[in-house]
Amino acid sequence: MSRSSEAAAMKRKRPDSSTQGLVDAELVVLNVVKSKKNLGVWVADVKKEANIAPALVDKCLTSLVKKNLIKKVPTIQNKAKKHYMAVEYEPSEELTGGAWYSEGKLDKEFITVLRETCLKVIGMMKVATVEGIHDFLKKRKVVECCTSQQVGEILNSMVLDDAIIEVKSTGLGEYHSIPIGSVCYRIAVGDTSGPKTIGPMASIPCGACPRISVCTPDGIISPKTCVYYTKWLNIEF
Repeated sequence: MSRSSEAAAMKRKRPDSSTQGLVDAELVVLNVVKSKKNLGVWVADVKKEANIAPALVDKCLTSLVKKNLIKKVPTIQNKAKKHYMAVEYEPSEELTGGAWYSEGKLDKEFITVLRETCLKVIGMMKVATVEGIHDFLKKRKVVECCTSQQVGEILNSMVLDDAIIEVKSTGLGEYHSIPIGSVCYRIAVGDTSGPKTIGPMASIPCGACPRISVCTPDGIISPKTCVYYTKWLNIEF
């Protein structure tokens, strides 16, 4: 075999530099963690899938973190459980809660400010769409780092709370600037004066939660794993 052929063969056999020096058990654990991509994996699931001694799995996880191949990530479902993910991935919104969460906690202050601001904007505009409200906030920099999706989720929670109503544009009168059939929002009848009353949905955490649209009984975001809902009920699931 020529030298060039030998060099090519050696190059093909060269292992991934990031995994050089890892023992077999570490490779098994790393592959399990990597296979979960941006959803990550709990320690208990790693031990189940790796099929090696639990104590050895713990040692491998600690070693892989030190070697900067995996990382610990916080989850909104259960902060007490250790969750790991390969360093090349960023946690999905299902784990972090997205923009509504800050350091693993529901950002109630941001939600309250956005709700109140949206209500004021709708009051000024009489009738408005998600895009119209978002453009207003963006141009005037009333609320920083706010997306149209967030505005839509906040408006949906406000509809459930009876603070505003969802209607379809007729293209006439107050709706003349909005395309016919477009979904828009206006202040609920009888809510233009006097003290604001708290709607039935506002008395429970779900009323202020913008992730309620993706919350399901057995989903990743679920009443069973929601610490705020559990505290409100004052029971343990």
